[in-house]
Amino acid sequence: MSHIVDESLTIDTTSREIDREAFIAYAASLSVKAEGKALECQHAKSKLTARERIATLLDEGSFSEIGQFVGGNVAQGFAGAAVVCGLGTIGGRRVAVYAQDFSVQGGTLGEAEGNKIIATIDKALSLRIPVIGIMDSGGARIQDGVVALGQYGRIFKRTCAASGVIPQISLILGPCAGGAVYSPALTDFIIMTRETSHMFVTGPDVVRATTGEDVSFADLGGAQVHNFQSGVAHYLAEDEEDALDYTRTLLTYLPANCDDQVPAYDFDLALAPAAPADLSALVPESTKVPYDVVEVIEAIVDYGEFVQIQEFFARNIVIGFACIEGRSVGIVANQPLHDAGTLDVDASEKAARFVQFCDAFKIPVVTLVDVPGYRPGTEQEQAGIIRRGAKLIWSYATASVPLVTVILRKAYGGAYIVMGSKSLGGDLVYAWPGAEIAVLGADGAVAIVHRRELKAAEAEGRGDEVFAELSARYTRENVNPYLSVARGELDGIIAPNATRSTIAVSLEALQSKTTIHQGPARHGNMPM
Repeated sequence: MSHIVDESLTIDTTSREIDREAFIAYAASLSVKAEGKALECQHAKSKLTARERIATLLDEGSFSEIGQFVGGNVAQGFAGAAVVCGLGTIGGRRVAVYAQDFSVQGGTLGEAEGNKIIATIDKALSLRIPVIGIMDSGGARIQDGVVALGQYGRIFKRTCAASGVIPQISLILGPCAGGAVYSPALTDFIIMTRETSHMFVTGPDVVRATTGEDVSFADLGGAQVHNFQSGVAHYLAEDEEDALDYTRTLLTYLPANCDDQVPAYDFDLALAPAAPADLSALVPESTKVPYDVVEVIEAIVDYGEFVQIQEFFARNIVIGFACIEGRSVGIVANQPLHDAGTLDVDASEKAARFVQFCDAFKIPVVTLVDVPGYRPGTEQEQAGIIRRGAKLIWSYATASVPLVTVILRKAYGGAYIVMGSKSLGGDLVYAWPGAEIAVLGADGAVAIVHRRELKAAEAEGRGDEVFAELSARYTRENVNPYLSVARGELDGIIAPNATRSTIAVSLEALQSKTTIHQGPARHGNMPM
């Protein structure tokens, strides 16, 4: 039997001896033909092909494919499986990558695809390099039945084994449904595109059949839902090029593995843009006036470059990566611009997982504090603020990386404790001169402590006057950083304009920090 790809290429599969050069040319022609089909299929949907995505992500010419024809049958003209896998470099640093190919059987996962993805993760683990998965799939291949489901389980197992050992990034550039969503959910970062990405456990048809609810793909599991509401995604990309570019940028701040050194770059202060003349001018003196903490962060870090994570989810707290004098750091900061910067269930979990990631990969954590407390109300209590808020405590308390904390304006109550305080494990903790640190704000404390005096003053018609006097006295005696310094809860009071240099010197001093864990337990039991 002969199979003809075009007029110029024919291979005789009945012969015992096949010309090697002819076979190579024939196989290559199959790849060209398959890519042509993929181009036609994907470009019609304003999407790139699997190979185009890999080429855009990696350094030019660096991709080395693994198992190109696994899952195919060259003799029958079938080029390969519905996933492209291999090794390459990003910014000269090695990575492993796999990209599902929707043009081949809808990108569905069967035995061959599962084996290729598992082999790629295993290769990344053995080489100790990051692994990047590009998802665009119809899910488990129905024809493969339980075999396909079993492959997902094996992928989950490998992903868990790699967690905290090598960075894992998932790009959702098409559909990702059913059990398949847990593969990216187990990775460190998920990137979605605004128009073409969808993630859900049960699709609109199943939802409609079981609950009667009529919902669209976008409303059920679109990129907006997972970036603004669920917190599943970590970045909302405008298109695929944006998603791939963000991935490249993110990796510049991450080490190759948990034992590798944190990335460090040459920093020339002379080339850095001038910082604001007065950093404190960015932060209003009144604790009740909001401001954008991102502007403060950008004024502190190298070249004003700050890569936010989960920018649109739990916006009352800000997390992300930056460099300070060339050293990669993770930054956690309360955001007074949203909900006054209070802590709630979503903000606690968002910050907790980020601190945990930084700790896994030895990335120092810088915490900028301006928090009035936990958000009060039955909604938060019923949502589990006790259990879910404890995650942030756990992450800071168990972290072994350098922890540098600066209190910018205020830190009250339990929220003061959990935001990288000295008592929770903060290595070096500072405060600006006007910072307010107390169990409660002056108004709240006076209303409780002096309620009898206030009641009597109100009866005399002097309630407001007495309240103001008591509040001013409480602030003078209790709501300031000087008591904290005296008690050893702060390492110093610094001028706002000295914040960057103080953090830089602190990180330098803490770079050899090590932690000896007590007891024989392999790990504790984090509140989930």
